[in-house]
Amino acid sequence: MDREYFEQLVEEALAGLPEQFRAKLRNIAVIIQSRPPRSRKRRKSPQTAGLLLGIFQGVPLTQKSVFAPTPPDRIVLYQANIEAICRSDAEIKEQVRLTVLHEIGHYFGLDEEQLKDV
Repeated sequence: MDREYFEQLVEEALAGLPEQFRAKLRNIAVIIQSRPPRSRKRRKSPQTAGLLLGIFQGVPLTQKSVFAPTPPDRIVLYQANIEAICRSDAEIKEQVRLTVLHEIGHYFGLDEEQLKDV
């Protein structure tokens, strides 16, 4: 899948967030990379074949202080890894949506256990 179409899927996933969540997203960048750096740990999950699909980098909203400014938070999606676990464009679209939701959950302060079913 070409990068432009993948970016469109990410934009659709973000636009599909409920307004009450979208309105609370502040100072966050969503970045697409082909694969994670080799130093990144991989998730142990049968659904993801051990591949890291995305990562939240920053300070969760629940831990931010109004007295200490922070640099922009980042959500990084790994296109090649998402494509590797999917068999069709429809599956890629759904996995992008799920990965965006998962990483946005981290932005809002949810941990892996709380996001298990997302």
